[in-house]
Amino acid sequence: MTKTTKKIQAVPTNIITGFLGAGKTSAILHLLKSKPDIERWAVLVNEFGEIGVDGSLFEGQHSEQGNVFIREVPGGCMCCAAGLPMQIALNQLLTRAKPDRLLIEPTGLGHPIEVIEVLTADYNLEALSIEKTITLVDARNLTDTRYTEHATFNQQIAIADIIVGNKQDLYQPEHKTQLEEYAKAKALPHADVIFTEQGKLDLGILEGPTANSISSHHHHHHHTESIKSNNLNSLANAPLPDCGYLKAVNQGEGFHSVGWRFDASIIFKQRELFVFLTGILAERVKAVFITDNGVFGYNLTPDALTEIELDDCLESRIEIIASEIDDQLEMQLLACMSSSGE
Repeated sequence: MTKTTKKIQAVPTNIITGFLGAGKTSAILHLLKSKPDIERWAVLVNEFGEIGVDGSLFEGQHSEQGNVFIREVPGGCMCCAAGLPMQIALNQLLTRAKPDRLLIEPTGLGHPIEVIEVLTADYNLEALSIEKTITLVDARNLTDTRYTEHATFNQQIAIADIIVGNKQDLYQPEHKTQLEEYAKAKALPHADVIFTEQGKLDLGILEGPTANSISSHHHHHHHTESIKSNNLNSLANAPLPDCGYLKAVNQGEGFHSVGWRFDASIIFKQRELFVFLTGILAERVKAVFITDNGVFGYNLTPDALTEIELDDCLESRIEIIASEIDDQLEMQLLACMSSSGE
C-alpha cells in the first residue's frame, strides 16, 4: 500500500494583531503556555524590521519537542510582492508542523486586511479555517493622534472579532470607556471588547468563526512599503560578513527600523548591555543576546525594559523601531561586546 501524505485541511487559524507595544508577543507566549500538551501549534510571525527577533524569543521559551513550531517572515509588510514570502513561509510551516492551530502575528505596522486577503486567497481556502481575529490595544493611546489618525491602527480595530484592552493595570478609569466608545465607532458590529493585563488571554476566545467577510475577490494591493524585502534569502538569513555582524534598516508608515545580527562567537557584557538598552529612545526594541552570564531576551516599550533568561539562541540579534534613529547606536552597541582577551 502506498503511503499518502494526509492533506492539511481546515487548520483553525487566528490572526493576533495590534500596534507596536500593545503586547502581541506576551499574549502569544501566554496562549502557548496554556495550550493543551497534546496539541501541535504553529506560529507565523512577521516583523517590520529586517532582522527578525521574535522567532528567537519564542524559540528560547518553547521548543518543537513541546509541540510548538515557529516560523518568521522578517521585513516590513508581510504581504509585499503579492504575499510570496509569506505564502512560502506558511506552506513550509504547515508542512513541518501539521498543526492543530495556527497563530499569525503580523507586524504592528502591517496592513492586516492584506494579510487576511492572502490567508483567504483561493489556494489557502482548504488548508485554513479562519477563526477569531484578536486585536490588542493599549487604551492609553486613544488620546494620541499618532495612533487614532494612523490607518493601520484603525484597520486593526476594524477587522477585530475581539478587541483586547491590554495593560489594564496601567489604565486610568476613563480608558476603558474610551476604548468601548472607540470600538462602537470603528469596529465590527458584534466585536467584543475585553480587558486584561500582561497579555493574559483565555484559550476559549480563539474558537469560533470570524465575522470578517473579506475575501480575495477585491485585491487592492497598495504597496507603499519597499519591495526590497521580497528576496527570500533576506538579511535575516544571509551569511554574516567577516567582521562578524551586519546591520539592516527599513522604513515606512512613519517609522524607521534598524537591526543588527552578530556571529554566535561574539559575547556581550550583560551589565553594559542592560545600561545601553535602557538608554535607547524608541517605540520598541526587541533583542536576544549571548552574554557573559547566559542567553537573554530583551523587550523595551515606552513602559519598561524586561529581561528574561532564554534556554538558547543561534546568534545575538537586536531590532529597534523608532520615529528617528540615533547614529550613535552602533558604536554604543559594539562597545558592549566582550573583548576576546578577557
